[in-house]
Amino acid sequence: MTPLTASRARPARASRRRFSVTSPPWLFAAPALVVYAVVVLYPAVSGVVYAFTDWSGIGEDMSFVGLAQFRTLLGDEQAMGSIGNTLLLTVTIVVVQNAVGLLLALGVHARLKSRALLRVVFFAPVVVSPVMVAFLWKYIYNPDPSSGLNGLLGLRVDWLGDPSVALWSIAGMVVWQYAGYSMVIFLAGLEGVAPELHEAAMIDGAGTWQRFRYVTWPLLAPAVTINVMLSTIGGLKLFDQVFAATNGGPGYATETLSTVLYKQAFVFGKYGYSTAIALVLALFVAAVSLVQVYYFRNREVAA
Repeated sequence: MTPLTASRARPARASRRRFSVTSPPWLFAAPALVVYAVVVLYPAVSGVVYAFTDWSGIGEDMSFVGLAQFRTLLGDEQAMGSIGNTLLLTVTIVVVQNAVGLLLALGVHARLKSRALLRVVFFAPVVVSPVMVAFLWKYIYNPDPSSGLNGLLGLRVDWLGDPSVALWSIAGMVVWQYAGYSMVIFLAGLEGVAPELHEAAMIDGAGTWQRFRYVTWPLLAPAVTINVMLSTIGGLKLFDQVFAATNGGPGYATETLSTVLYKQAFVFGKYGYSTAIALVLALFVAAVSLVQVYYFRNREVAA
């Protein structure tokens, strides 16, 4: 390289170096932020605005109604009943799903030759579409006494047609699908427990239950936090399985806030009312999540 060529190359490299040093980091994320703002933030803010209007979802004809939609929600028996169903489903799913997931994780964490295969089998339902799972369980819940679950157990139960049973049947199919997801998270926590801790506890004379209670369980606190939060959020916004299996029936026995929201928007054309329901649901999910984060983080520190 001649001296003239080198002198021309140095300013170019210096310019590139100055650009890389002085360019703000957010500039590289700007395209993604713009897409996120258009696709997520703008519709979310618009939904908050529409919750205070009587918009029908068609055209631009709407008027500001203040808190009227929220007062309608409080006086709507169907919506109030769906809140009870949503809370009952959520509590059932959180407790049963995490209990089953923990038992599965403890089982496949043992020294079994088939543990790799069992992990795949137990996790497989998680990757299936919730709608497909709902249709599968509609066949399993066939009220015919000679087929499905009735034929296997020798029962005569209308699993999805009996109002006293339908909600528990929905919870059962959700637990069946996502227990494997909880298992994987608990399994990650179990893999992080040092074997030396169990060996030291055994030397001190601790039995199987004592080792789990005083060694394993406290160290699973982060996994418990993640599992409880995810299953709670999933239960509160449950829609697919309910819509595909029962559409909220029989009657309103399995109606959830998400299905009421959907019907008010796309069946009855009350978009203002449906966005008010969506806003209440979003705020409730956020509040429950914050309480859980505060409680379980303190539990992790104590553990």
